[in-house]
Amino acid sequence: MDQLSRRSFLKKSIVTTASAGIMSAVIDSSRSPVLGANDEIRVAVVGFHGKGAQHIRVFGEIPNVRVAALCDVDEDVLQGQVQKFKDRGEKVATFRDVRKLLEQKDIDAIVIATPSHWHSLIGIWACQAGKDVYVEKPVSHSIWEGRKLVQAARKYNRIVQAGTQNRSDVGFRAAIEYLQEGHLGKILWAHGLWFKRRGSIGKVPGPIHVPPQIDYDLWTGPAPLEPLRRKRLHYDWHWHWTTGNGDMGNLGVHQIDDCRFALDYKDYPKHVISLGGRFGFVDDGETPNTQLSIFDYKPAPVIIEIRTLPMKKGIRAMNNLRGVRAGNIIQCEDGYFAGGRGGGWAYDNNRKKIKQFPGDGGGTHQANFIAAVRSRKAEDLHAEVEQGHISSALCHMANTSYRIGQLSPVEKIKESISAYPEGFETLERIQAHLAANDVDLSRTPLVQGPWLEFDGKKERFEKNWSYEANMFISQLYRSPFIVPENV
Repeated sequence: MDQLSRRSFLKKSIVTTASAGIMSAVIDSSRSPVLGANDEIRVAVVGFHGKGAQHIRVFGEIPNVRVAALCDVDEDVLQGQVQKFKDRGEKVATFRDVRKLLEQKDIDAIVIATPSHWHSLIGIWACQAGKDVYVEKPVSHSIWEGRKLVQAARKYNRIVQAGTQNRSDVGFRAAIEYLQEGHLGKILWAHGLWFKRRGSIGKVPGPIHVPPQIDYDLWTGPAPLEPLRRKRLHYDWHWHWTTGNGDMGNLGVHQIDDCRFALDYKDYPKHVISLGGRFGFVDDGETPNTQLSIFDYKPAPVIIEIRTLPMKKGIRAMNNLRGVRAGNIIQCEDGYFAGGRGGGWAYDNNRKKIKQFPGDGGGTHQANFIAAVRSRKAEDLHAEVEQGHISSALCHMANTSYRIGQLSPVEKIKESISAYPEGFETLERIQAHLAANDVDLSRTPLVQGPWLEFDGKKERFEKNWSYEANMFISQLYRSPFIVPENV
């Protein structure tokens, strides 16, 4: 991101903090008390048309935690949850504007489950207001703003947990310990898979009217305020670049994070490539529904594969790889692990089961966050924000390669990834998968992104294609919803 002049920087910072109305609430967070097990922690949930509704329930079940406030820009969604509190005889404060919520001094922690383009900004504002933060994945909509969230967590000494709950799954944690102890020999590669059926989101002839119960200006927030051009506002924002990151950022982030966790990779790979396309229909979605990305970590690369078309046209069943549809295959010298959330199995290279790792789906992830809020020790977190940021940044890196890519014949793509046998074989399987869905790649070719080189210290692309790629490191923000340069 280009450096701002001092004058424009000061103007930007003043506008941002003044509009939020939260800097007056900033506390000396280095003096935050250690809370005892019997001290009540008051939590607010922001956004709950989807995952946030689960957070309301789960946080409400943790001892000595109270869901004290709710915030959503959709009045129908908001009142639907309020009614559940009324039915239980419980009181809860309500807000449409998160800035007003953050002014409340009696709220200890904020749970963010809004669309992705809001995640970092609300997280930064919450840190500035002295709140701890649980933020859903991806923790950012771009690499630059994700780093700003990490900086805010450090500056204000906040506890910030990423919503990559697989790190709390007891079976997956045990499997990783087993692999890292060397029971299956050296890890050769990791392959994350997300195979989930998704159909067309439809195609509209023009702008769509936003229902009056939704504050569309607040919903849009830092993104460009444009007419709605898809049938459904909620959830389908994932498939538009201004608000979402496609399935790579939506669910592929779990597999990226799992593979990094398994391989104990705490930083960035040097290179990334991504390819794919949106196949099977023509609709208002922009992001790929079939995507293959290779991260050239050393010594073991990470491969992420996303498919949303069925096994073949006309049926709903999905493919799997070694029995996995949503999870990971960690290939070692003497066998492999297959699984993820919910645990999995270790196999030998003849696919004979060796050891099972029963999981629990990561259901204690929220409780892990609360425990760290009480201890004030970020190291107690299973998914501390910096690791959440890096996994999210890898999604953005892959999407950047794809977005600056060009339509390419399969044979040319194979040449570019020939040094990665598992990636090469995956591409061949994708080619057969698309053919089974009546996709003719000679007529609708794959988009092949370039190999991009990344400087993990600067968090910027370098060398070939760096100019084009660095255009996606950050984004333009709509006043007053601006991620500040200086958090």
